Amino acid sequence: MKPIRRTTPVILSLALLMLSGCAVLSPTNPYRPVTPRLHFETHGNEPSPQIAAAPEDFGDLGLSEAIAIALGNNPEVAATGFDAMAAQARKAGAWGAMLPSLSAEGAYTRHLDDQRLLPARYNGESGVFSDTIYSADLVVRMPLFAGGRLINEARAAKLLSQAAQHRLGRTREELVFNVTSVFYSILAQEQLIESLVFSREALDSHLKRINDLIGAQKAAKVDRLRTEVRLADVQQKIVAERNTLAIQKQLLANLMGVEETSRSLMLQGTLDESTTRSLSQEEGVAVALTNRPDYLAARRELEAQAKRVDVARGAYSPTVGLFGAYGGRWASDSTEQWDAGGQVLSGSNSEDAGRVGIGIEIPLFQGGRIRARVKEEHAKLAAAQERLHKLELQIRLEVETAILNFSSASERVQMLRKSVEQAEESLRIERQKYELGKGAIVDVLDAQAALLEAETNYYRALAEVHIARAQIELATGETTE
Repeated sequence: MKPIRRTTPVILSLALLMLSGCAVLSPTNPYRPVTPRLHFETHGNEPSPQIAAAPEDFGDLGLSEAIAIALGNNPEVAATGFDAMAAQARKAGAWGAMLPSLSAEGAYTRHLDDQRLLPARYNGESGVFSDTIYSADLVVRMPLFAGGRLINEARAAKLLSQAAQHRLGRTREELVFNVTSVFYSILAQEQLIESLVFSREALDSHLKRINDLIGAQKAAKVDRLRTEVRLADVQQKIVAERNTLAIQKQLLANLMGVEETSRSLMLQGTLDESTTRSLSQEEGVAVALTNRPDYLAARRELEAQAKRVDVARGAYSPTVGLFGAYGGRWASDSTEQWDAGGQVLSGSNSEDAGRVGIGIEIPLFQGGRIRARVKEEHAKLAAAQERLHKLELQIRLEVETAILNFSSASERVQMLRKSVEQAEESLRIERQKYELGKGAIVDVLDAQAALLEAETNYYRALAEVHIARAQIELATGETTE
């Protein structure tokens, strides 16, 4: 039996060597979806994932519906939500490190010479000897003192989990703004195309009237040529603006996280002359510093970095832990049991074993690693403070810019509305003068172009008002989803 028994370690070593390259029998496929598409809602301080329904119909799509679809299907929001879930899991793991741990441990040990199964408890105690020993234990460990490292790591993980949740909120707010901006840009673009089409139809009608006047020898042929040139220019603008509209719709589809063609998107909304409550720069900054998720996230990250400094400093302190184990020891094959006189006795080849104790580890010399780690974390803390200050300055700039943009767009809308009315009246007068033979075709065409330009600027200014209002909400952190 002895020669066969000695081959056991060789067989086990070969088996481990063969399995070392394929320890994971079913490796994770990085391109396989982990879960269905999730829609992350905010409930308290934790992200709450919900299944996101895929849209089936895009007819008469309003702004609120577009935002809801985007929040449920946008890949960036989903990725940020999973980041928040990962931070939440790290927080749970950090707090779990302070609790007792229970594990099962086993071992197979092959010795060159026979070894005692259990240590002797007194001089001359008989014992079992073997060169092959198996062991199995239930082991419990519990940290008692770690210089504050564990508690500070748990607190830092909690703060980072809150920061990740705020980052998710900011990502959602930015998506709402982007969808709103593109939505109103599309409405303005559609209105612009309608103006171009109306202008083309007006020029077609005017061209017919010129042909009639030419037939009656009341107009020159050059008037027809000039009108045809202007008509061709309007037609090419329609083609260009429709191309721009298709691109804008595709951008909206991408923000909504859908793969349907942009031509299937039919929006429903109006470009009214929107207003908002008056807000000063200082009021806006105060609201932003209270509500903006990215600023709150930066503060939580700064506080978490301060905890990391305490974790690094805790490495100077000793570590104290409680441990305990209970299990068995078994001697393989034939065993020998000797008494104090050297006589061989018969007995069991298995024994129970148990132990409990307190261990302490005191760092005496670490080659400067602890001091270097403390310096590193202090430097990161200083960097986080500077980034927070930079963000405060950026918030002030964004709030002021948004307020000024809204004020400017609102004033432009008022002026451009009057400009459109004046351009319409000017075109009517020039047409009457031309038909009465008292005006030139150039004046009619110029009046037509002036009306088209005024309408273009008016619709774009209306879109800018809505976008600027959404920009104020984004800058102050008051975005409504």
